[in-house]
Amino acid sequence: MMNGPNPNSVFPMPGIRSLCFLKNVVTNPNIIVGDYTYYDDLQSPLSFENNVLYHFDFIGDRLIIGKFCAIASGAKFIMNGANHNTQAFSTFPFGAFGQGWEKALEGLSGGSKGDTIIGNDVWIGHNATIMPGVHIGDGAIIAANSVVTKDVEPYTIVGGNPASVIRNRFNEEVTEWLLQLQWWEWDIEEITKSISVLCSNDVKQLRNLVNQHK
Repeated sequence: MMNGPNPNSVFPMPGIRSLCFLKNVVTNPNIIVGDYTYYDDLQSPLSFENNVLYHFDFIGDRLIIGKFCAIASGAKFIMNGANHNTQAFSTFPFGAFGQGWEKALEGLSGGSKGDTIIGNDVWIGHNATIMPGVHIGDGAIIAANSVVTKDVEPYTIVGGNPASVIRNRFNEEVTEWLLQLQWWEWDIEEITKSISVLCSNDVKQLRNLVNQHK
């Protein structure tokens, strides 16, 4: 039985060169990507790391992206190197230039907000921007052109600038079932057997799937 594309391939769709599996493309050890997560870009899907901005080694923050995420072209991730010291009288990064300005280095980053973490089965729309330290929950959807400045709850749709909640994808019970299942952690054979349920909105079948995995 076929079990989907090879997760170790760069271009998983025959004849398509605009979509790549990200984990097989990124080279920065501080960008961690799960299996089957893809980036789709008609211009240059292999240049995804150019969209991870202000990501400096000396800060050490990580971009962590889960499994089975869909990332559209132009999606950008602003990392902690973009932060300036907003508590000081001047936000100018004097220390970065050295040559007598080294004393300002302590406030250069403006304070790290930590790792940026994208959950599993997240859809990030065209030209969306994710700000430093944001955590996006499993199953969330980020609308095109959104600027995400704060954490996003699982299975929530957000949009706008700054992004705000548009609606929850499912009711609380169904959301809890999905978070309990964590289907993205299953063996690919089991995922393949359950695709007809995962790609439906049949609540009864979902409940049966939950009961099978208790």
